[in-house]
Amino acid sequence: MVREESRTDLGLIRVHKNAISSIASIAAMDVPGVKSVSTSLRTKLMDLIGNKGSADIKVEINKNDEVKIDIPVLVRYGFNIPEIANAVQENVRLSLEKMTNLSVRDINVNIVGIERG
Repeated sequence: MVREESRTDLGLIRVHKNAISSIASIAAMDVPGVKSVSTSLRTKLMDLIGNKGSADIKVEINKNDEVKIDIPVLVRYGFNIPEIANAVQENVRLSLEKMTNLSVRDINVNIVGIERG
C-alpha cells in the first residue's frame, strides 16, 4: 500500500510501505549486536531471493502520514538488550526521517531471541 506521496512539477513521488520496511531493516542491521531483523522461515526465504529482512517488519501509516513500525530483532549473545533496542529505535528513526521526510510516531522493537556468535 502506498500512502506517503508528494507532487512535484514533474509528477507524483510515492513511498511504498515496502521501501519503509527495507530502510528500517537496513538501519536496524547497522546496529552492533543485532544478529538479524527476523527469524521466520518465510523471511529467510525472502532473504535468499533478495528481499532483505523486511517481511516481518510491520509498517502502519495513519491519516496524518505518521509511521508506526514493529521490528522483530534477534540479538547477539553478550550484548545489553535495552541498549541494543534503544540504538535500533534511534537509527531507524534517523534513517527514515533522512530518507523519506516521514514523521515517525512509534518504533516498537521486539527482541525475539538471542543467538550466539
